[in-house]
Order: sequence, then structure tokens, then C-alpha cells
Amino acid sequence: MERSFRTVCEIEPPTRPDLMHVRHQIGVLSEVADAFLIPDNHIGRATVSSIAVAHEVERMGGRSIACLNARDRNLLGFRRDLLTAAAYGVDQFLFVHGDRPTSGLATGQLTVRSMVEEARAFDAAHPDGRSISIGVAAGAGPLPGWKREADFAFLQVGFDLDDLLARREALATDLPVYAGVMVVASAAMARKLSAEVAQLAVPSTLIDQLEADRDAGVRLACELVRSIEDSGAFAGVHLVPVSRYREVAARLEADVRR
Repeated sequence: MERSFRTVCEIEPPTRPDLMHVRHQIGVLSEVADAFLIPDNHIGRATVSSIAVAHEVERMGGRSIACLNARDRNLLGFRRDLLTAAAYGVDQFLFVHGDRPTSGLATGQLTVRSMVEEARAFDAAHPDGRSISIGVAAGAGPLPGWKREADFAFLQVGFDLDDLLARREALATDLPVYAGVMVVASAAMARKLSAEVAQLAVPSTLIDQLEADRDAGVRLACELVRSIEDSGAFAGVHLVPVSRYREVAARLEADVRR
């Protein structure tokens, strides 16, 4: 019987025209992931289309969620993406604004709200028995009214269960919410995150543990996943294993066996 709690694992998207690394991640994580999230032009760098990678996930027998960002699209480009996704059978999406591009280039012609509205209109105009499922990112405080029209929400990454629970309650929504959990691979990564993204500041206690044990990030992330599941407050987790996906898969599999 399928679990009600879902683990959505984020894949590192390819920056070269080669899907071998993507296929390896899918294969390794397939025993612990209920679905795979594919980022879109991750951290402002050009990557293989998230829709194309989502199609590859489906071909390998997995379920995919294709992330699409507003930053890099105009309306015509977005409509093209919706048509391409429909042709490939990709029907789950996460709509986000997008990180700041390293090149400084962005279209700025769409918003997440307009993407949601356009996707709903596309769905109504092209009924084929598979309705589009739309996710949005959730920040601090109550979820805005227009975001409540989505099908699920991804809560930003946290490193503490109490913090995640407080933010989940503050959303004041009945939508399925997925808690963000990131594996911090090293003390250097922790310091970089804390310096560049205030919302992802890594607790000093975790940095200290990473200094002493390079596997501390994997262990603590997997423990947090289990605590989130035990809390019963979330529909699942959005797990970002970064380069440590092999260790994450092994630890989560061992937890299931226990």
C-alpha cells in the first residue's frame, strides 16, 4: 500500500547535453523517492529543460515534477512549454520566480501568478483526461489567496522541526505542504549558504558538527525527514540531497528496513 507521506527528491539538472548523471540519480534514489523534482536553470545557470528531464524520469518509471520559473520566460515561451509538457505526458509542475541569473539576463515578463492562471486556462482548453497539478513556493506567513488556488505548496528549506512546524501553521492552508530539507554537504557549503542566502542560514551547531564529521549533514537531514513524517503535519518532504544522493539513499533505505 502506498504511503500517504511522500518524499520528493530534487535532481541536480545537467548543464551539458548529457543525461547520464540524471539517470544515475534516478536509479540510486528510486527506492526512497516517491517523485523527483527537476529544477529549471538552477541557480541562474542554463540547464537541460526541466520538461525534457521530467520526461526522462517518467520513461524510467518514476513520477516527476517539472519546475518552471517566471524569470526566464515570456508568455509565448511558457505556452510552448505547456504544449511540450502535454506532448510528453508531464503534468505536475512547480512554478517559481527563479533565482537571480549569473548572466544578469532575464525576461521578467511573467509572474508566478500569471503562470498559474495561464496553466489553468491551458488545462481547460486542452482536456485530455490528465489535469495539470500545480505547486507553488510558500514563504513566511499566511499563504496568499491566489496561491491557495494551487494544488500543493513547497515550504522553504529549514533545519529545525520546530521552525518548520511554526511556518507550516502560519501558512493557514489546507493544501498539501511539503517541508524543505537540504543536505548540507560540508562546512564550506554551510558558510556559503549562510553568507549568500539569509533564509538558508545554517545553524552554527550544524557547522560545528560538519567540521568534525563530513557525514553529519546527511545524517541530520535524514533524521529531520523522519521527524517531519512522524509529526503528521506535512504531506511530505522536498528533499535536496545535492551531491550526496548516494549516501542519502543508503541511509533512508536503512531507516525503512529498521
